[in-house]
Amino acid sequence: MPPAKKRARTYDPGKIRTAVQAQFGNIRAAVRTLTPEQLALGTRLGEWTVRELVAHIGMAVTAVHRALDRPEPARQDAVLLDWPFATATNSAAIDDFTRGLAANHPDLDTYLADIDRTFTELLDAHPGTRLLETNAGALPLADYLVTRTVELVVHTDDLAAAVPGLEIPYDRQALAACTRLLADALAVKAPGGSTEVRIPPYAVVQCVEGPKHTRGTPPNVVETDPLTWIRLATGRQTWSQALDKAQVSASGERADLAGLLPLMG
Repeated sequence: MPPAKKRARTYDPGKIRTAVQAQFGNIRAAVRTLTPEQLALGTRLGEWTVRELVAHIGMAVTAVHRALDRPEPARQDAVLLDWPFATATNSAAIDDFTRGLAANHPDLDTYLADIDRTFTELLDAHPGTRLLETNAGALPLADYLVTRTVELVVHTDDLAAAVPGLEIPYDRQALAACTRLLADALAVKAPGGSTEVRIPPYAVVQCVEGPKHTRGTPPNVVETDPLTWIRLATGRQTWSQALDKAQVSASGERADLAGLLPLMG
């Protein structure tokens, strides 16, 4: 899918690095509290248990490790907004790898601590401009770290949904970056200016073909909160479910986003 023609949103590399590490730390702290019975619970991700979900969260971070182990691509041939549309290409391989990680790392606290340590070492050793071979194409490390905010925020929500009573805080910068990247992906998928999608306090995007408003309140408006938006964009919740629960408001004939969601597989 082609990138948006408008000027791409920029992210502060230092803030994104801090956000990724902070959200991973929040997950580590929560995992330390889980009992064997809780780790054996099912999740909303197919047949994965909580243990396998935690293993996959580690895998999402070590994707940076694996990319840095490979030769640097000769040139950048992708942009950040290509990534959301390339996430479902290797789902079977990801499932197999995740199950293997869960089986081979019974001590999840040690597993996550090792990842945290080596991740910091790698980021200290490589500039943000270093190109990585990713599933979306060759991207700079700084851009790829933005995609890790999506992985960590989405799976934080998955983990909290799987374990009753588990509360995991969201780093504000991580939640903001995740929300904005997925909002911009909607504008790529449905370019236009007839509908305004508002996700306060982090994002507002114009999308959907049709008459473009120039002043005042647009005729088609969608508004929701960040976590509901993230669940819609990633298929954790359907448009009709969000409407029924009054978690999204939609006004105007072009405000129905059901046919555009989810954005990620």
